[in-house]
Amino acid sequence: MHTLASTSIDMTAKLTLIAPEILLFIGAVVVAVLGLSRAPAVRRAVPAVTALFLAGSIAVTAFVYRSDAVAESGLLIPMLGGYAKALIASIGIFLVMVGGPAIDRRLEEAFDSGRAAFDPIRTMRGEFFAFFLLSMAGTMLIANANDLIWLFLALELSSLPTYVMVAVSRGTRRAQEAAVKYFFLGALSAATFLYGFALLYGATGSLEFPVMQQQLAMQAATGGISTLAIIGGVLAVLGIAFKLAAVPMHFYAPDVYEGAGAPTTAFLGFVPKVAGVLALIVLLSLFGWSGHTAMFDGAAREISGLPAPIAAVLWMVAVLTMTLGNIGALLQRNVKRMLAYSSIAQSGYLLIGILSGPKDGFDAVLFYLVGYGVMNTAVFAVLAALERNGEEVEALDDLSGLRTRQPVLAWMLAFAAIGLIGMPPLIGFFGKLALFSSGIESGQTVLVIIAAVNSAISAFYYLQLVAVPMLGAPNARTSSVQTIASPWPRYAAVLCGVGVLVMPLAVQSLVVAAASSTDSIAPQQSAAVPAEPAVDAQAAATAPEVSGISR
Repeated sequence: MHTLASTSIDMTAKLTLIAPEILLFIGAVVVAVLGLSRAPAVRRAVPAVTALFLAGSIAVTAFVYRSDAVAESGLLIPMLGGYAKALIASIGIFLVMVGGPAIDRRLEEAFDSGRAAFDPIRTMRGEFFAFFLLSMAGTMLIANANDLIWLFLALELSSLPTYVMVAVSRGTRRAQEAAVKYFFLGALSAATFLYGFALLYGATGSLEFPVMQQQLAMQAATGGISTLAIIGGVLAVLGIAFKLAAVPMHFYAPDVYEGAGAPTTAFLGFVPKVAGVLALIVLLSLFGWSGHTAMFDGAAREISGLPAPIAAVLWMVAVLTMTLGNIGALLQRNVKRMLAYSSIAQSGYLLIGILSGPKDGFDAVLFYLVGYGVMNTAVFAVLAALERNGEEVEALDDLSGLRTRQPVLAWMLAFAAIGLIGMPPLIGFFGKLALFSSGIESGQTVLVIIAAVNSAISAFYYLQLVAVPMLGAPNARTSSVQTIASPWPRYAAVLCGVGVLVMPLAVQSLVVAAASSTDSIAPQQSAAVPAEPAVDAQAAATAPEVSGISR
């Protein structure tokens, strides 16, 4: 009876914590139905309704994460979702502002002018924002994962809608080609991390994270984590690298960013990256970190950190990702492809925090994602607000002399680009400072030096996004560049651009919020192993403390 009662409380707590996702699921159904309405005003209201549901999810998140459900949930990192869900929904509102007017714009103009009769089969606005909300809900669910099945389903719910979003974001064959490439590499990555999950299950005999963590702690303290578990962890990390657009799963990014519409590209630049970060935080916490202990016959043994092979793979992925991303961006004249390689490089920086582990590393990653989300959205909001002969602005030369015609957009683009470099006093500087500091504290000095060199390299192409619009001379090509009719992408660009400037005033609050989300990462104690000889308690207490990740 006690077990049944405990299980009931645990399930109730879990359902309480996913109330924001349930709200977004309801929102997906609502906007899908509204998008089929014959009334133009109702269809035009779909983005606003989407934003309202996102705002509602922020309020629900704040409420449920102050309840007793957090302590009763049994999650490894109970408070992670409170921060992550608010972050995802907040940036999501800006993404709705960027993309709201773009979906079905030509079709709606044809309906309004009478050139085409209304056809619910052809309208995609409702479906697009339904998939938008479903992907956001899947990303949020990752923070509440407490077993491998939940984590797999959440990752897939985060990814599958984006394939359709890419395909319908522009009425061109390039978008459909990008969606096909994205889908097939996504299927490969899913197969990779799913196979890794299977090996982890085989190595631990459980799908539940608390049990898996205990089993891996026992293995680490009694001879080392099994080879099967290490291989499974490596495969899972490489598969999840797809979400981050990290090496070796980065090949899709340039083609997909170029083929998709600018609003969808803004979405891809942020939401899957958050999904990948959350999945890595949850998954790698199973292996234990420096300072975690396991109890054997009443004596404590410290777990030194990630297994060396997994740490080495993460280290190499981080170096290759930031280096190849920045080199690839240097060679681009297409803005969206440049930003695709920039996104790849940014993932390399994020992996520094992942390698650094709790607490400082995870805190730094979560803090950096706030600034990155605002800066990334600002850049794509500027692109989404512009068009040339009815088509998206993509070539860097199309932005030449933008300051003379659209000075506000040119300044917002400049702020965001300088912030992405990491120059003070903008928010990007404080984000990179936190990441690099966590790397140094954990002993990843060489990795931080490589990252600093890469940041200097990135200044060359980011400064092009400043120099060309601000200092370039208008020409015949740029004379046809103008803003789109809808003001919402411009509003998003201004809000995010100003955010890059003013967010440093709230750095302390943001850091505290990020830190509180990982406060509950605590050492897990495994069951005693009778066959293992007792360890002298005094020796265990005086053993040298290991800091950082074992290398």
